[in-house]
Amino acid sequence: MTDPIVVAEGLHKSFGDTHALRGLDLSVNRGTVCGVLGPNGAGKTTAIRIFATLSDPDAGHARVAGHDVVREADKVRARIGLAGQYAAVDEKLTGRSNLQMFGRLYHLSRVEARRRADELLERFGLTEAADRPVAGYSGGMRRRLDLITCLIQRPEVLFLDEPTTGLDPRSRGEIWDSVRELVGSGTTVLLTTQYLDEADQLANDIVVIDHGQVIATGTPDELKATIGEQLQVVLEDRTALGPAATVLNDLAGTDPTTSGDDQLSVALPGGRFKLADIVRELDRAGVNAADVRLRRPTLDEVFLRLTDQKEPVG
Repeated sequence: MTDPIVVAEGLHKSFGDTHALRGLDLSVNRGTVCGVLGPNGAGKTTAIRIFATLSDPDAGHARVAGHDVVREADKVRARIGLAGQYAAVDEKLTGRSNLQMFGRLYHLSRVEARRRADELLERFGLTEAADRPVAGYSGGMRRRLDLITCLIQRPEVLFLDEPTTGLDPRSRGEIWDSVRELVGSGTTVLLTTQYLDEADQLANDIVVIDHGQVIATGTPDELKATIGEQLQVVLEDRTALGPAATVLNDLAGTDPTTSGDDQLSVALPGGRFKLADIVRELDRAGVNAADVRLRRPTLDEVFLRLTDQKEPVG
């Protein structure tokens, strides 16, 4: 199914003189992962809080699972899960006790809360640690436990706000696997992240927000195609830097960037040039290259181009 399950229309939100959202429009298809990217302060977390009924918009409308987040907040809450940037579990309790407690908070019977806790602990590989205090869990185990507390009520939509911040690569991979499993079972995930490779790995669609507005949408491949292929040239002789830069400028219509004294790179329109043609142009200019390659851009490069940032940030 491809009908939108999360929809925002013209969302505005201000905090004093700070305009967090400036007419945000967003649509997330059911059964997908939507990655939301943007610089710090772009409005990502503010949007998540509105979708999760934790904050009301100043203007505009938002619907989750067909319900208005302001007028039907209770119906929205019954259909969503939310995991913030920091684990919300009780470190003094065991993993099993945490899940049973959340089950009771969701108004499950004691029997159903125990059954659901056992089911989730097994499903996400925490059975062996289930009866240990959470204080002794690794960072990745805590985040997994925090994630599955959001699944007690089987949410239609799960909001994840930077779920792997501070985790090591192995733990991040475990969270990624958990997210994929959730989507495979029908849950829609709206994910904000500061790791662009995370969005590249998980997201079906990506939304880039800057200054409270959506500035780009598309699949990872579609966004990468907007800046073309990346041409990289390594020179045998650094004295050829000038002629090589001229050739690349003629091909791309823009000045290449340099790295050290012998490397240049520039974005080329996708599919317009073949590697043999580029090498031929360098030869004509008397430029001897140790290496010439075309590669697809990374999502980091797309992000930097779209937001005009010096460094990629979440």
